[in-house]
Amino acid sequence: MNQGLKLALEAGPLVVFFIVNAKMGIFVATAVFMAVTVATLGYSYLRLKKLPTMPLVGGAFILLFGGLTIVLEDDTFIKLKPTIVNVLFAVAIFVGLEMKKNFLKTVLESALTLDEAGWRTLAIRWAWFFLLLAALNEFVWRTQTTDMWVNFKVFGIMPLTLVFSFAQVPLILRHQIPESEPETEDENF
Repeated sequence: MNQGLKLALEAGPLVVFFIVNAKMGIFVATAVFMAVTVATLGYSYLRLKKLPTMPLVGGAFILLFGGLTIVLEDDTFIKLKPTIVNVLFAVAIFVGLEMKKNFLKTVLESALTLDEAGWRTLAIRWAWFFLLLAALNEFVWRTQTTDMWVNFKVFGIMPLTLVFSFAQVPLILRHQIPESEPETEDENF
């Protein structure tokens, strides 16, 4: 799947959530967010014949917390979802590293080939970044309006994540394992 389509499938539900929230409120936006998430996961499955780990985990949490938001008519649940998900990701990475298992490597090794030091450093950085996102989410949803929180999810968390990702490029380049080149005959004339 090309990167543009992949980005659209991952960011699309959040953009739809933002638009519907502005027009119809948080509860309708949450229901639509859930439906669009299921649709994008279904489309991904049809295209790839498998579901990518991160979108699947995120989708499960969207359905759980979105369902609680709608059934209990309490938007606290959808606001808590990013905090809980980010803390769980951070804890999983830190615990995995203690158990000598790098879960970030497991998820990303098809896209990146790094040495072990690179994978460990990248995992630690992402774990701390997830904790930062959780803290920011807690601050924003507890001190701002619901509309401001939705704006923060789209125009705060997404750009922060992109900037953080791009900031990891020097680390990735430094620890990248070069692809082995095919053997060629030595042409010494």
